[in-house]
Amino acid sequence: MKRWYLLYCKRGEQIRAKQHLENQGVECFYPTVDVEKILRGKRQKVEEPLFPSYIFARFDYEQGLSFTTVRSTRGVVDFVRFGAQPKEIQGDLIYELRLLDKCTNEHASSENIPQPGDEIRVKSGQFAGIDAIFQEQDGEKRSIMLVQMITKRVPVSIDNSDLDLK
Repeated sequence: MKRWYLLYCKRGEQIRAKQHLENQGVECFYPTVDVEKILRGKRQKVEEPLFPSYIFARFDYEQGLSFTTVRSTRGVVDFVRFGAQPKEIQGDLIYELRLLDKCTNEHASSENIPQPGDEIRVKSGQFAGIDAIFQEQDGEKRSIMLVQMITKRVPVSIDNSDLDLK
């Protein structure tokens, strides 16, 4: 009977490990999430692993591949274990993760990311209670906002957690 196990992989080699495991007949699940990041000054959607360095693998060690064969696959470091034996993962957990993965990738959009010119209220921090105009992202955790200072609007870098991004 096929069972699910969690494999720890070498850093950055999850996709390679997944390909090699699938070539051996092992069913793999490698959940990813789409993230918007600023790369080289441009906003881009990047696919990142939900669990970096981990892959879920389903196989039957009694009739098919052995634990040693799977563990020796290129890119794989070892099984996640509790004691001497690899820990079996419940199929219900994988089912729920697959549903979540499907939903997040289908509905992934930039709705929460404001567009230049959008008016946003600052909810906390030194500019709390002020309405500011979104100008651009300033890395992953901050945004450049235009704040009214006496007679003109001044660009200020504000932490995204301080903004009301409903």
